[in-house]
Amino acid sequence: MTTTTIGFALFATRWLQAPLYFGLVAAQGVYVYKFFYELWTLLVRCVSGQATETYVMLAVLKLVDVVMIANLLIMVIVGGYETFVSRIGLQGHRDQPEWLSHVNSNVLKVKLATAIVGISSVHLLQMFVDVHHTSHHSLLWGTVIHMAFIASAAILAYMSGPMAAHRAADHAPHKGDRGQGTGTDAAPTAAVTAAVCSVPIPAQASAPHPAIDANANVHANADAGTEARVRAAGFPARKLLEDFDEEYPRAFDRETVARLGKLDFVAARRNVVFVGPPGTGKTHLAVGLGVRACQAGHSVRFATAAEWAARLAGAQDAGRLAEELAVLDDHALLIVDEVGYTPFQAETAALFFQLVAHRYERASLIVTSDRPLGRWDEIFGGPSALAMVDRLAHHVELVRIDGDSYRMRRATSAWAE
Repeated sequence: MTTTTIGFALFATRWLQAPLYFGLVAAQGVYVYKFFYELWTLLVRCVSGQATETYVMLAVLKLVDVVMIANLLIMVIVGGYETFVSRIGLQGHRDQPEWLSHVNSNVLKVKLATAIVGISSVHLLQMFVDVHHTSHHSLLWGTVIHMAFIASAAILAYMSGPMAAHRAADHAPHKGDRGQGTGTDAAPTAAVTAAVCSVPIPAQASAPHPAIDANANVHANADAGTEARVRAAGFPARKLLEDFDEEYPRAFDRETVARLGKLDFVAARRNVVFVGPPGTGKTHLAVGLGVRACQAGHSVRFATAAEWAARLAGAQDAGRLAEELAVLDDHALLIVDEVGYTPFQAETAALFFQLVAHRYERASLIVTSDRPLGRWDEIFGGPSALAMVDRLAHHVELVRIDGDSYRMRRATSAWAE
């Protein structure tokens, strides 16, 4: 208990950094004032005819310099706060920056290094433009310092590659992983991709360069690992988010699905529930997110609700339900398809409750259903239904899809022809 309390206390000290980021916000305000002061001075001198071409160029470079430093500040403020203090809840905001979804301390350092190189380039250019008023000593050291910044950024960028590869290797599935499930809910598609995206490297008469050969092997291994994870997941078909026919449903939250495609919910151990009538694309979207998770190095398992019920019931009958739930912990994402098409008895509802409760705040679930969570008492009998919904909905991204069945529309069109 004492160790846990100390750990929580030490973790809470991250909030000591919050005033530092607000201080940087004040510094950004200073640079805003500096920008408009320099701009006003430039405009006044241009209107009065006192601005030479060299002066205008130097003044514009100063403005660029101020903007680049302001960009550096906002990168440190937003990225640093998100990484080291607390998550910023921008989910669903139309202006959410793309890079914020995968920011970490390593990425932040590389971005800062490249921003500093850009600022140093502007300063060095200013020195060369005003070379008549700059000493040779200043030019020499300015060039040396700029080259040092470039070398530092290159070293950081090089180091980020092995670190990212090491993290991906840590998330790779074990060889013994095997998939289960054969979900059946079809989805609207513009085109269904069924081939594996891996291009063999043709043989060459001469031996390849070692560096190129090593890089090719890395990509080949990555493609093979992705394909192995997709096969083990047990998807009924390979469906991609890009192939979803977004024009068909009458109501469809495109922004939420696009945000889910960044897989933040997997890292945050949140759940996703797709709700809508049959044939509106719930399974397609669930499989699309599952395939993308496989591509990101996560282990995924797909099955219908009936198949999950049979699997859990079999484990319980064998007296190994706890072991089965522990095995499922190895998978970052489980997909439960077609909840609601078949009602379950109280015993089966209790098994689903144990699955949801076991993964609560530990790993992610994607569920597709034809009924909202408030009506799941119609699906699951017994007192455990309410408790299951409570845990599932606590950290959930709910996507509602409204429309007619895509399959029925195609069947009707074929009949009309």
